[in-house]
Amino acid sequence: MGRRKKPKVYTNVRFSGIADKGRAVGRDAEGKVIFAEGVVPGDVADVLVKRKKKGVLMGTAQEIKSYSPDRAEPVCEHFWLCGGCKWQHLSYEAQAHEKEKVVRDTLSRIGKVEIEEFLPIGAAEQTTFYRNKLEFSFSNKRWLTREEIESGITNKADVLGFHRSGAFDKVIDIDKCWLQPDPSNDLRNGIKEIALEQGLTFHDAREHTGFMRQVMFRITTQGEILVLFSFHKDEPKKYQPFMDAVMERFPQITTVCYCINTKVNDFLYDLDMHTYAGKGYVEEKLGDVRFKVGPKSFFQTNTYQAKVLYDTVVEFAGLKGTENVYDLYTGIGSIALYVAQACRQVVGIEEIPEAIADAEVNARLNDIENAVFYAGDVKDILTADFAERHGKPDLLITDPPRAGMHAKVVDMLLELAAPRMVYVSCNPATQARDLQLLSEKYRVVKARPVDMFPHTHHIENVALLELR
Repeated sequence: MGRRKKPKVYTNVRFSGIADKGRAVGRDAEGKVIFAEGVVPGDVADVLVKRKKKGVLMGTAQEIKSYSPDRAEPVCEHFWLCGGCKWQHLSYEAQAHEKEKVVRDTLSRIGKVEIEEFLPIGAAEQTTFYRNKLEFSFSNKRWLTREEIESGITNKADVLGFHRSGAFDKVIDIDKCWLQPDPSNDLRNGIKEIALEQGLTFHDAREHTGFMRQVMFRITTQGEILVLFSFHKDEPKKYQPFMDAVMERFPQITTVCYCINTKVNDFLYDLDMHTYAGKGYVEEKLGDVRFKVGPKSFFQTNTYQAKVLYDTVVEFAGLKGTENVYDLYTGIGSIALYVAQACRQVVGIEEIPEAIADAEVNARLNDIENAVFYAGDVKDILTADFAERHGKPDLLITDPPRAGMHAKVVDMLLELAAPRMVYVSCNPATQARDLQLLSEKYRVVKARPVDMFPHTHHIENVALLELR
């Protein structure tokens, strides 16, 4: 086995852009590309490099020689420890600029996609307390900082918060989170207090013991609150008094649900959900469209920016009321229902049956009768026969997962040759790949990034394609 190379310090590295996981990208005097934590674009720093990944040096800032004018003071006391909002130390104006640059570079420079008009980013007006959904984990082991470890403090403590990245069995105890609006923080801290008062045990991920596992909040812009608890065992004598106490302390909660998770993993969406109190869902609104959102519903977590995103889709679509629209990877039909009133018919396809069930419920809720939904893999459902039955699309909307579209789907889109296509993506790299493939028949008329998640590296992009 070869010897591991000793860490090396690279001096005076100039950082010029953002990368994933809160890293900035820079170059040293010799032009070597370095990704580092603890710096922002505009910084000059000495970097300790410990490893090399795919030809890129990865390290951590040791000393910052000059600070970027775009640096900002993080608002969260858990910054760096939590790892959830890794760009809080960069001003939001600079974040938006860098994200726009990432999309432009990924599509144009790396993907070689020609864009006729690149529109400014749809930046977020609300950069804190913007999430409508947030999950927290109970744990009997607290994540310790290096200073705490050196002081000899024990990590044995009942905590409620976020898992530390890379540490499945330890949780950071969160006092105040800046992601979800009130009363999220009061709810979390109050729920922890009640669990401790009632002597309920917190989850041990290694031993697979402990009664309290997770809690999830959905807080809508309509003032409704759904709380979902995950318990390790089906013990009504424990969870009934607990949930009663929670509802008594927080009467603003509109519905309480629970599930029993005896599995090793924390994935909840394959479990049966039980409504303990209330109607079992909350209601959210995007524009004029109402949505029933249950504990399992796949709904955009930033309601404010979802409207910006969907308004961009509508703008690019340019619907006149006569079009036959296909919406691929429709989820709960949020985009399909958003455009339904502006077209003749919309046909949605989604792999997850539960999401399609939600889409049909929400269509009825809004008295939308020109939307039809199909459950199944897009690559299997979208065929020439399907188009023959439902009519060829005048407009095709696609919003695939991060992996982008399957090659079979791209081939089918080229065969269908819809006059226009709106491609919504959460991953500019896979979008660039797909746009390259579609360039056989399509040109990219315009594109617009939309920032759904301030203080993170994540960015959405909307592209309008037209037949050549």
